[in-house]
Amino acid sequence: MTTPRTKIAVSGEDQYLLTELQPRNGNMAQITPRKTAAGEVHEKQPFLATTEPVRLTPAWEDTNLPNDELNFKGVTMEQADLEMNPPKDRFNLVYLTLLLHGIGTLMPWNMFITPKDYFVDYKLGNGTSAGKDFKYDEDFLAYISFAAQVPNLLFNWLNVFVQFGGSVTTRVVWSILVMVFIFVMTVVLAMMDSSDWPGSFFWVTMVSVVILNMASGIYQNTVYGMGAKLPPKYTGAIVLGSNISGTFTAIVSLISLVMAPNVRTAAIYYFIAALLVLLACFDTYFALPLNRFYRYHELMSQKELQKKKRENLGAVPRTPFFAVFRKCYPQCLNVFMVFFVTLALFPTVQSDIKRSDPNFFIEERFYLSVLCFITFNACAMIGSSLSTWVRWPGPRFLTVAVWLRLLFIPLFAFCNYLPKDETRTFPIIIKNDWVYWGVGIVMGLTSGHFSSLAMMYCPKNVDPQHQSIAGMLGAAFLVTGIFCGILFSPAIKWFVTNVSWDIDWSI
Repeated sequence: MTTPRTKIAVSGEDQYLLTELQPRNGNMAQITPRKTAAGEVHEKQPFLATTEPVRLTPAWEDTNLPNDELNFKGVTMEQADLEMNPPKDRFNLVYLTLLLHGIGTLMPWNMFITPKDYFVDYKLGNGTSAGKDFKYDEDFLAYISFAAQVPNLLFNWLNVFVQFGGSVTTRVVWSILVMVFIFVMTVVLAMMDSSDWPGSFFWVTMVSVVILNMASGIYQNTVYGMGAKLPPKYTGAIVLGSNISGTFTAIVSLISLVMAPNVRTAAIYYFIAALLVLLACFDTYFALPLNRFYRYHELMSQKELQKKKRENLGAVPRTPFFAVFRKCYPQCLNVFMVFFVTLALFPTVQSDIKRSDPNFFIEERFYLSVLCFITFNACAMIGSSLSTWVRWPGPRFLTVAVWLRLLFIPLFAFCNYLPKDETRTFPIIIKNDWVYWGVGIVMGLTSGHFSSLAMMYCPKNVDPQHQSIAGMLGAAFLVTGIFCGILFSPAIKWFVTNVSWDIDWSI
């Protein structure tokens, strides 16, 4: 039998009541709706008389979210699940992906300055008188540096304010495709015999470098903007990748020379390796949105942007570039100074420092490769990787450490720099190869470590919705530091060839 019922009067709008029947003869209880009109008399269960109405709310109400967070309009169940259960970067897939993109950001620069023998000796040095009259081979690295860094600098800065192509995907995809096309054309030029037209080869190469670095500037700036939305170590992964890029290209160049029968074939292998890296960057970019960890941080960034949009009554808020810069400029300046000092010395000055002791355990033919290129790139890579675990110095004292690196400029000038140059007037003070090597190791370690820390600290000084812009500003200052360091490098040569000092403090 059913339980006793009580009579209550209900007035107002039509409503639904739940009439519960007790189990009869072992059957399960049933809940049936019954629509009633206003003023009708209804029966009510006694044990429901003092309870609250049934609340048909989501299961995650127990998380005590505020009411505005429970408005799920336009939110998918997957997005709600991401917010309720923040995922982790399983197997460090996102970290490794950004590391790969860091390698790709400096690939164009490293791939054209490393194979000096191919461009200077093989393509331009053995040509007809046209090549010798214009001396393309003698000043090739200077031309390459100018052709690479000017468009890279320009498009890095333009991408901060204009953001070519609109969406991140458009900028990344088209930038990589342009770079792939240029490297394909470079491989074709390597297969061709250009001994009769070295001048044309030179100018085609220069135009290729300009276009390549225009795309590279947009790509590099966008990648740092992507990394800024994630925790700080992911920006460090990009910087680490850029430092690995130099070591990677040096190793690929060495392997190509060992495996190939001649310089031309070695160059073909070398540029094909660059193609493979860029294609890997292209492929892994499309894999990023499939990763829950990356989608979660992208969702948080978009949510913050929508919040600001609502606060501006539906209008898209204008990006306060100056306000963002004012908050992160100390770290932007740190990024600039790290790369200014590094590029003022490496590779231009370091490549002209010769062995002082003829009995030094590293032979003359390996001295440049080991003490300059391998030492710097390996130490910069180690320094960058350390920043993932060791966040020292902090944001405040990092500025002091960065400015102390200016001491490396006179230290390298005191080494056995341009010893065979008859115009050198400044005395060689550091004549010990071990001391020079130690200075080079410290310079490489601090370059990688401090640059990573500065890029990691930069986005964290601004509001979450502006972190991407802060990361892009940091990347723009990075390229600006590289450009200014390259321009300052001739001043060091001028110093040692025009300033004299009679005091002998040899080490």
